[in-house]
Amino acid sequence: MAVGKVDEASDEAVGGAMRVAAGAQEEWDRLGGARRAEILERVADLYEASQARLMALLVREAGKTLDNGLADLREAVDFLRYYAGLARQHFTEPVRLPGPTGERNEILLHGRGTFACIAPWNFPLAIFTGQVAAALAAGNCAIAKPAEQTPLVACEAVRLMLKAGVPPGVLHFLPGDGARIGRTLLSHPALSGVAFTGSNPTAAIINRQLAAREGAIPALIAETGGMNAMIVDSSALPEQAVRDALASAFDSAGQRCSAARILFVQSDIAPRLLPMLKGAMAELKIGDPFAYATDVGPVIDDEAKTTLQDHKSRMAREGKTIMDLPLPPETRNGTFVAPACYELPSIAVLKREVFGPILHVVRYESTHLKEVCEAINATGYGLTLGLHTRIESTANEIRQRVRVGNIYVNRNQIGAVVGAQPFGGEGLSGTGPKAGGPHYLSRFSTERVCSTDTTASGGNAALMTL
Repeated sequence: MAVGKVDEASDEAVGGAMRVAAGAQEEWDRLGGARRAEILERVADLYEASQARLMALLVREAGKTLDNGLADLREAVDFLRYYAGLARQHFTEPVRLPGPTGERNEILLHGRGTFACIAPWNFPLAIFTGQVAAALAAGNCAIAKPAEQTPLVACEAVRLMLKAGVPPGVLHFLPGDGARIGRTLLSHPALSGVAFTGSNPTAAIINRQLAAREGAIPALIAETGGMNAMIVDSSALPEQAVRDALASAFDSAGQRCSAARILFVQSDIAPRLLPMLKGAMAELKIGDPFAYATDVGPVIDDEAKTTLQDHKSRMAREGKTIMDLPLPPETRNGTFVAPACYELPSIAVLKREVFGPILHVVRYESTHLKEVCEAINATGYGLTLGLHTRIESTANEIRQRVRVGNIYVNRNQIGAVVGAQPFGGEGLSGTGPKAGGPHYLSRFSTERVCSTDTTASGGNAALMTL
């Protein structure tokens, strides 16, 4: 059954949106952080009032389970309120800087211009909203380009933003083919920056196209996934480690940038832990994401399903199958991929990120922890790392050795909380700054300093108070 239909933006519409945004940005910037914050907070209120409709779209269009849909909505609301707070705090009044008597120095943040916000399908409300809200909070116009798989969720989000008071000239919605729309967007002289979440190859293409432009160099904020590991040593609580590995690998059908892809298990604990993991996987319920009992819904589309099935076939040949769950009959007409787990001789067998419900296990000896950290770093990615240990010195050693943006100790490694766990990686996993963190809006802004000789108007009145 069709959920809806979409009319793709033409090249002419893209160019027109950029021209209108360029003309609207100065007035939006002059509105100030406090006024923009009020609008974003109204958007958050409307999101919450539209919970049922937004969740239904998230389930129907993106295949999210009810739990995942609610989490996506809550994170979107958190982004709106958090960035509104930063706008009110940092974009409202100039900050006084030190200087000699008779001189006043001030610094104030302004929007850079127009940002292209290019969002992924795996968090079609939260990440889409976070990118757009950050751009708007900092005083920029936003060109919102949703993922081709999830334009309906994004369209509803934009409708609510406009209803809350974001001026139509400031926010533009451009669904359609990413490569085609991207060519026009990235080459347009009015473009001041790009916020992108997606694959590493696409981020590299965007980076090259921006670098080839004449004129001012746009900002690029990119988050590009990772080959994330979880390390479990022999001091860990096996029940807790299995619970967190299960959530990290298979929640959202493994379609999270932060999801665990590789489970390093110390050899001493593997004979006990791996049967527990297999038994826990056997309890996962695969099926209709609208059913509350469902743990794992479908993957996003047929292309993803084919890619994942091909990878599973390769892993069955090159590794040892720990578990490949059978699919229930009711999933035969959907894009379902059964959760699977394979034991491999080394992490080197994996050549790229595998974006789906597949976990890979590698055993290691207690004396080879340094080599495990080196193998993780050698992938070039650096997004999340899970660690289960009750030895504080082990945790400290791994924190010092592994170059990742987010480390989670004795818990799962997904579901970063806005404001508490700013999210983003390094290396092949992204440029930073971290989404949902105190420094994120700085990349969307430009700094302007004004130095005034206060003696030029007849003396320095401040001296009267000394």
